[in-house]
Amino acid sequence: MTDASPQQPPQPPDQAELIRQAVAHLREEFAAVPPTGRAGEVWVERLAMPDGARLHTAIQLPDSPGPHPTIVMRTPYPHLRAMTEAYAEGLTERGFAVVWQACRGTGQSEGDWEPNVNERADGLALLAWLERQDFAQSIGYFGSSYLALTGWAMADAMPAKVKALYLSHYGTDRFTSAYCRGLFRHDVLTAWAMENAGFPVTADYLASCRYRPQVEVDQALWGGRLDWYRQWVSNPNRDDPYWTTGFWAELAAIPSRVTTPVCLVEGWFDHHLGSALQTWQALPEATRRRSRLRIGAWNHTFQPCVTGDDFASNETADALAWFDALLKGGPGAAGQAGRVEYYLVGAGRWQAAARFPLPTAGEAVFYLTAPDGVPAGAVGGLSGAVPTTTGQARFVYDPDDPVPTHGAESCLRSQTAQGSLAQAEPGRRSDVLSFVSAPLVEDLTVAGPIRIELNVSSTAEDTAFAVKLCEVTAGGLTRNLRTTVATLAYRDGQNRPVPYEPGQVVRVQLETWDIAWRLPRGSRLRLDVSSSDFPQYSAHTNTPGVWSLQTKAAPAHQTLHWGGDSPARLILPLAAVQSDKECPR
Repeated sequence: MTDASPQQPPQPPDQAELIRQAVAHLREEFAAVPPTGRAGEVWVERLAMPDGARLHTAIQLPDSPGPHPTIVMRTPYPHLRAMTEAYAEGLTERGFAVVWQACRGTGQSEGDWEPNVNERADGLALLAWLERQDFAQSIGYFGSSYLALTGWAMADAMPAKVKALYLSHYGTDRFTSAYCRGLFRHDVLTAWAMENAGFPVTADYLASCRYRPQVEVDQALWGGRLDWYRQWVSNPNRDDPYWTTGFWAELAAIPSRVTTPVCLVEGWFDHHLGSALQTWQALPEATRRRSRLRIGAWNHTFQPCVTGDDFASNETADALAWFDALLKGGPGAAGQAGRVEYYLVGAGRWQAAARFPLPTAGEAVFYLTAPDGVPAGAVGGLSGAVPTTTGQARFVYDPDDPVPTHGAESCLRSQTAQGSLAQAEPGRRSDVLSFVSAPLVEDLTVAGPIRIELNVSSTAEDTAFAVKLCEVTAGGLTRNLRTTVATLAYRDGQNRPVPYEPGQVVRVQLETWDIAWRLPRGSRLRLDVSSSDFPQYSAHTNTPGVWSLQTKAAPAHQTLHWGGDSPARLILPLAAVQSDKECPR
């Protein structure tokens, strides 16, 4: 067992309280944009889909003569109805008609609930109906998370009235949102499955994440079989047919055919960031020139989550400006298209860039070295000079006592663990090795994905290595920039696992999702190396094979090596000057 940690595993938040707070915050954001009229009465249509299932469809118009620019939303979340209705009221008070529909098998809609697969056909049926309605002058599609999926699922087949999409916190490469180098993203998909099973699930969340074999957790703890969850956890290879055929393959291909302008909104600490940035790159160049990419310092629910930064933003007002420009031809139309906006963490401001990925100009490389002059608790240093000596450090990884997630970018259920958070001092756990640099002699602005190359060995046939890169400010605050993981089976980022012989020293290539972060002179870098980050990622059992089928786990002795002909190193992409322009807002 490892030393006790002051950071306990994150606990699920009070969902009812979160919803209440979200509705109140939404009304505050709407209040920043003066209403232009009043909202009219709501009526409901039971729209028949091609197979006869009737879906609950609510319509609300402004209390003024039409036709109206119209906003469409499709949602599978009946427990969030208060938010949906608050959006509808706020939008209609500002001159938009609103049509929202409960997805098949949810709320008051007929049919069987099966995530994802019916959204294209059902959504296109709704839009075809709306095309024929006299009240709809032009149409914009609006949604975040699953509500954005319902837009992406048909974004390449929009009818003529659809003039704009505003889609946040979703990406069309589902594999990226499900796995990271062989490890499953529990806090995203296990959590979502428990909350959207189609029947009440009262099982303990963390006990569910720990259950072995994971493929049977649905019937063992949740109370019913979920074949779609079993497919998620049983296909850890990018080239598995589950990901390369059927719905997920079709969804990944859609962005390359999109012609409707889209405002793609993301957060540096949203669990869909990696997939969403791939989606942006897949858009045709002509479409990107008419679209926008916007990345803030928030999590999946738009909550600011960077410790030490005074970050605030009104995304409701931003969506209103986008739809006002593209559906009404408002005064800001000329400035809405072709923009890339992002929040530069550490600098405290929004930036504008001509394109994404952000332009870079070289790299800053730091090598793992011996512990000369490092703070107490650290086992080594980070130096810009290539080490002239070799060294190693060891720890024991116990899958039954994983390192708790604290500071992350791939969480959904564990809101309190998400974002850039204050970190404990080095040495709090014996299964976490910390490497700390000397104070930086000049400012560094990181722009893009961060790479880490480690030389490791293990007593296990397969295992994992996790890293967390932190900034240690001159004032002593330690906060995380990025985390990532890789198993030995997927150590080179390949699509299929490769074998590992215990005791062999191999090189593990790790890469984080993109980030834009200003590191001021006088701050330090700290790289934490361990073998777990739970429940952000599944805890590796230290045995080879498909993770969800494994029933047993055992501790592994891990060794980290530095120096030599191919030294372990941290590689930071540095921003080019042209990407560092303040964004006027």
